[in-house]
Amino acid sequence: MTPLADRANAVATLLKARKQTVAVAESSTGGLLSASLLAVPGASAYYLGGTVIYTLKARNELLGLTKDQLKAQTPLSEAYVALCARTIRDKLGATWGIAELGATGPSGTQYGHPPGICVLAVEGPVALTFRIENGRADREGNMWEFTIAALTLLERALTQQ
Repeated sequence: MTPLADRANAVATLLKARKQTVAVAESSTGGLLSASLLAVPGASAYYLGGTVIYTLKARNELLGLTKDQLKAQTPLSEAYVALCARTIRDKLGATWGIAELGATGPSGTQYGHPPGICVLAVEGPVALTFRIENGRADREGNMWEFTIAALTLLERALTQQ
């Protein structure tokens, strides 16, 4: 198995054993987080749904965040990604919400963040955030790294409850 499959299987096993569910809001991973969770047989027992919130318009339309909520956020902050995780969890009625925002590269963000940055949040019975700043402009490599980190963070939250 790959590190991605290992993490997804570990998370799936914990979610199924606890009869808990997850909802996903991801940006720079482009659906890879959802795909990895769905690749595990029996995903319908724990995966309620997800969305790719790659743009501000998507965050507004798909998460239902208001312009005022969006204006109040600092780009690529732990508070912002936690809001996204809580919102997707609440919208889908999941036990857990997980969200990711980042800059995979090769360039940085319009806000001045360099590539290789990612903020992650898990919201549920345990709330955790994590930040990656690897400085790499490898778009695909960052997508994989950020997805593995997201699954690792969710697994950590699951084992802390």
